[in-house]
Amino acid sequence: MRKSTLLLLSVMLAFGLAACSSNSNSGSSGSPSAPAGSGTASQAPEEEKVTLTFWRHDYAPEAAAFDKLIASFEEAHPNIKVDFQMIPNDQYETKIRTALAGGNPPDIMALDAPTLASYANSGAIIPLEDYFAKEGDKDDLLKPVIEGLTFDGKMYAAPNNEGTIVMFYNKKMFEEKGIPLPSKNVDEAWTWDQVLDAARKLNDPAKGVYGWNPTPWGFVGHEGAPYSEMAFLWQAGAEILSPDGSTSKGYLDSPEAKKAMTFWKSLFNEEKVAPKELPQDAFWTGKVAIHVDGPFAFSYQEQNFPDFKLGEDYDVAPLWKDQRMIGTTGSWGMAITSKSEHPDEAWAFVNWATGVEGAKVWYQETKNLPARQSTFDAFAELKEYPMNIYAEQLSKYGHPRPVTPAYPAISEAIRLLFEDVGLGNGDVDESLAKAVKKVEDGLAMHRQ
Repeated sequence: MRKSTLLLLSVMLAFGLAACSSNSNSGSSGSPSAPAGSGTASQAPEEEKVTLTFWRHDYAPEAAAFDKLIASFEEAHPNIKVDFQMIPNDQYETKIRTALAGGNPPDIMALDAPTLASYANSGAIIPLEDYFAKEGDKDDLLKPVIEGLTFDGKMYAAPNNEGTIVMFYNKKMFEEKGIPLPSKNVDEAWTWDQVLDAARKLNDPAKGVYGWNPTPWGFVGHEGAPYSEMAFLWQAGAEILSPDGSTSKGYLDSPEAKKAMTFWKSLFNEEKVAPKELPQDAFWTGKVAIHVDGPFAFSYQEQNFPDFKLGEDYDVAPLWKDQRMIGTTGSWGMAITSKSEHPDEAWAFVNWATGVEGAKVWYQETKNLPARQSTFDAFAELKEYPMNIYAEQLSKYGHPRPVTPAYPAISEAIRLLFEDVGLGNGDVDESLAKAVKKVEDGLAMHRQ
């Protein structure tokens, strides 16, 4: 059922975790510089010139990759021009919502996975199932990717890449304390208790060193916080919503959820191994011994802390687990707006950029975690440490965030829940009850 345009205004600005990328210079097996043969959807007759508008949030390394893909696409499709516009991150969602409400959106828009359901539910974007069935190589996409971009049984976006996070640890600190190093096998991830035991030994308040930072950026007001925090709930065996997505009662306030939040609370308040105020670059400066981050962290380290080296000063391992092993997934994709007068030509470009060959170009240029199995197969470095940990964890244990028009309410509820319990040392039962109410209110709004 389509909602009024006003519902679009409830879509909140989401996170930057999975939108980030790396410019690592690690070697590859040599992919093509342009995606030959991608995007063969019907295009305009030779005498007709078509201009497609494409909006995306501003991120320089990814802009350069798109410039390359656009140039090769326009060369292969001389009658189609792509007007590519980069919009500052903090203005992107607002500009998209305003354009949609005004009836003049771009032909193609970038979207972060959690916002997809709101846009799809309101009729702002079109389903891509028929296009994927014809030439989208959907079977090549990883299962968590498909799940995260599917609403009401249909895919509404094509993925540029995927995201997940793994455990980083200060190898020298581990060795100095005589702590055995974690396994690099994703099937042998450390349990919460194993990580906590190491964190207790690594914690050194006198030197301002914390044993374990369990969320990449600490307590922040953007999607990066719930993105990482949801994994604790799922790992403990809890769910955020019922299987049909209709309620959080009995799920977000389950005994398993209470277990997860009680453990989280202990890290910051009883054990005091986790920082309530995260110092800048805490892991890279030795203020945190165990951390969590995405693959873009390697590029950040190389650019900003070149003397702090992988394999010498730090290493990575699979994300921790409890009852089960789960890593949160989700990243940015490309959607076609329902107001586009040229959906076939728009798909031609979308498929050029995200299809089998385009995905290889995208990885080669950005080093973002791929969404396609063929990309993983094409680059030797993705089968080798450390990228193999991301790849295997994603394919085996990836879990998308809830795909629902009410996701903005869920995101805020989870963020505040973990803040109340960790930062504020709040009562677990009361905090869970508040979170459930916030989610239920969000669900109710979309049932009206």
